[in-house]
Amino acid sequence: MRRWNGWGDDAITYRLPKAAGQFLRDLVGPGTRPRDATWPAVMAALPRSRLIPHPLVFDEPADRLRHSRGQSLPDWIALRSGRLGALPDGVAYPTSDREVRALIAYAQSTGTRLIPYGGGTSVVGHINPLAEAAPVVTVDMGRLNGLLHLDERNHLATFGAGISGPDLETHLRGRGFTLGHFPQSFEYSTLGGWIVTRSSGQQSLGFGRIERLFAGGHLEAPAGVLDLPAFPASAAGPDLREIVLGSEGRLGILTTATVRITPVAACEDFRAVFFPDFESGQAAVRAIAQSRTPLSMLRLSTTVETQTSLALAGHRRLIAALARFLAVSGIRDEKCMLILGFSGSQAQVKLSRQVALSLARQHGGVHVGRTFGQQWHKNRFRAPYLRNTLWDMGYALDTVETVTDWATAPALIAALDTTLHRGLQDSGERTHVFTHLSHTYPSGASVYTTYLYRVASDPEETLRRWQVLKEAASQVILQHGGTISHQHGVGLDHKSYLAQEKGALGMAVLGDLCRRFDPDGLLNPGKLIA
Repeated sequence: MRRWNGWGDDAITYRLPKAAGQFLRDLVGPGTRPRDATWPAVMAALPRSRLIPHPLVFDEPADRLRHSRGQSLPDWIALRSGRLGALPDGVAYPTSDREVRALIAYAQSTGTRLIPYGGGTSVVGHINPLAEAAPVVTVDMGRLNGLLHLDERNHLATFGAGISGPDLETHLRGRGFTLGHFPQSFEYSTLGGWIVTRSSGQQSLGFGRIERLFAGGHLEAPAGVLDLPAFPASAAGPDLREIVLGSEGRLGILTTATVRITPVAACEDFRAVFFPDFESGQAAVRAIAQSRTPLSMLRLSTTVETQTSLALAGHRRLIAALARFLAVSGIRDEKCMLILGFSGSQAQVKLSRQVALSLARQHGGVHVGRTFGQQWHKNRFRAPYLRNTLWDMGYALDTVETVTDWATAPALIAALDTTLHRGLQDSGERTHVFTHLSHTYPSGASVYTTYLYRVASDPEETLRRWQVLKEAASQVILQHGGTISHQHGVGLDHKSYLAQEKGALGMAVLGDLCRRFDPDGLLNPGKLIA
């Protein structure tokens, strides 16, 4: 069963070797296991539903609790402490466009607010109810999950927007195709969620971000219906798909989506290269990205992330053998690991691998084969489970992410590292910080920074520490000209920073769009913009 207060299936545990525990204690101090609220205690404290009855809406307490929060660190703190604040008053599970329209009509007639819900994996507060007088219904899209049409000639597939990543890929691979969109949340996130948050999959270098894959769809809005035909291309004015992309449920509820699909590759290959330092690794990644060599992925870890990944993995003998092998080439304590992904025919993969590894060698890289690449690929959807383990050990873990150009990236990474390291000095706490570059482009790369600190005995203090670190990191990103979000969207947590990126006129246009599609402000209030 899926965890109600953490990540994933409650039967799956991410086990850390004993040495990893000592590694963390040395970095930030010993953790103390928090005293989490229990399911019965939280259920007993739920406020009564204010729901105005409707046959499509259910007010069962368990449904309301399971749809109350996403996967952000503030969400975890709320669930683990039992201090939830606002909850949905009910949950609906529509099975058709007609039922979605009925729910919108219900909201219009009663003043009820509707929150579209995909897989509940948001890490920036997209699905959180706000404290307000009006009742709130969460609209779970999980039953709109079928393959509606597969056009093999034109490489298009139409799905119900609530379909999860694994189910989508199962449908496609049974017919020899793939979407190729694999965010870390893949096992639980949904196609509709990817579209309305402008998601990026781990192999976006090869398959593209979701905006390249999203060809068209159907949106149910309070003001009417928006149908987006799946043209190969169009010059008929502004592209209305861009209105839906990143709309975060403010304009309407996306019920179906047509996506561009790709035949399953005959060969997939993941390799690892180690560099003597991050500077040389970054130069190599930039050269590979700018060569337009067709890879599916480039992921370069800083020295600290490389050290952390190897320490948490265990495998002492393997790591020791690796160190001896790299030392022969002068790669020692400052080493950085690059994972490269290749996808295509055998011939295409061979050629791309030759070009990429040659460029890596020119910058001091040493190819170490498939082992580390295959391990990354095998465990790429298992990594989020580490958050559960760390929390139980007394450590909170969160991330910030952005994208910037190649010239700015080194200064931005250094500033994030310094700022987050010093962020909790006022409370005598230490923070462990590590970063990788991913989702590379010819002009720049995504900067994905992870930070870890100790959970406090008081949940409010744990939350305060997060707020201090999140605010400091966000300001650093904006000061260096980065976007406030490369792949996680805006939601609640990034909303206050959006105006600096969009400008006054841009924010006014977003507000105009919301009022046009949803005049009464019934859909997902408070997200994206005020």
